[in-house]
Amino acid sequence: MATNNKDAFKDYLQLEKKYSPHTINAYLNDISYFEVFNKECFEQDTIEQVNYNQIRSWIVSLVDDGVSNSTVNRKIASLKAFYKFLLKIKQIQVNPLLRHKALKTEKKLQIPFSEKELVDALSQSSVAQGFQEVRDKLIVELFYTAGIRRTELIHLKLSNANLGVGTIKVLGKRDKERILPVLPVVIQQFQLYLKERSLLERIEDEEYLFVTKKGLKLSDSFVYRLINSYFSTVSEKVKKSPHILRHTFATHLLNNGADLNSVKELLGHSSLASTQIYTHSSLFELKKVYQEAHPRNKK
Repeated sequence: MATNNKDAFKDYLQLEKKYSPHTINAYLNDISYFEVFNKECFEQDTIEQVNYNQIRSWIVSLVDDGVSNSTVNRKIASLKAFYKFLLKIKQIQVNPLLRHKALKTEKKLQIPFSEKELVDALSQSSVAQGFQEVRDKLIVELFYTAGIRRTELIHLKLSNANLGVGTIKVLGKRDKERILPVLPVVIQQFQLYLKERSLLERIEDEEYLFVTKKGLKLSDSFVYRLINSYFSTVSEKVKKSPHILRHTFATHLLNNGADLNSVKELLGHSSLASTQIYTHSSLFELKKVYQEAHPRNKK
């Protein structure tokens, strides 16, 4: 791949699309993997000028290697974005993936935590003491009561928390800001954490709200392990992650009467369609309310 096109695409994703460094790296890695495959199989040094058959050969190779359809679709999406960019800057005349159809995938049902599991998880640390315990409880509280994404939590700044009015400012996808309310019980946990944080000997990444005991900004894997460990004693669910907590936040709000548009705004979704996936989880509660309320079901 011509280096200048690769660099230009990287700048485009960063400056125009406002993608995170993690997302940009994923795009570029996917493209690089295809570049290697194309060179080995078709002896081409660049992938600017390829046909769909070459790309299809890569797809077949990935599937044969046991790569899941969803992962293959993600890799092809990266490639498609690159060719759309090349078309935009007039480096190619036709996008070779223009008529490509994504592979079929099974929709995995994201099972949220129950309200009891949340109560049990938070009660096990009701007397959290010391920097790490207090920090970990606050992280769980924020995921559950604010519905923020993992990357949003990691990049929260000290200046983003306005405890006086009970809000936090979150920087979401594509640098979209949103102001979220913080419950009084979470504000109390915030105050405990800030007190413990101030006692750390050294804080390298001072601007960030959440840091390790060594004063460094949290990593993605650190937060994932934290949540997984936190819920391991109270839940038998296979997947215990920050995203499941975000899913739980939305589901519990809907179960308890919140309207879909309000949940959409809290989650920072750009369209209502993204939020509607959470209505499936609340269907059981919806049926229950419906059956109890509808006159035709009265005996």
